[in-house]
Amino acid sequence: MRRAGKFFAAAALCFAAALILSAACAAGEARYVKITAQEAKARMDTGRAAVLDVRTKEEYDEKHIPCALLIPYDMIEKGAPRLLPDKDEEILIYCRSGRRSAIAAKKLAEMGYTRVFDFGGIIDWPYATESTPAL
Repeated sequence: MRRAGKFFAAAALCFAAALILSAACAAGEARYVKITAQEAKARMDTGRAAVLDVRTKEEYDEKHIPCALLIPYDMIEKGAPRLLPDKDEEILIYCRSGRRSAIAAKKLAEMGYTRVFDFGGIIDWPYATESTPAL
């Protein structure tokens, strides 16, 4: 009986150590959350999230989500601090298909942004869009 008690105590101690170690490793990892277009729309409707388009200016001008900010994904490091100064603001990111938004979301998380949500591409966006009139 004593032997079983020691075994369970040792197993519990190992489990606790593993949990602490995995939490410590995860804490140092930059993270963002992948969400659906429907979840993104619900968050937009609260009026408390920044919407970020990370495509090119030409793609943005052709069609974008109303009120979306434009920072091309390869300009995130330079543009985000200027246009998104609050690193705790909720940021909803999209591109055309989801590839560039994932790259940008990861970069923002690495830069210290804490509430980054990637909802993929505008090709899967079933809600309203608008275009920028040509000058």
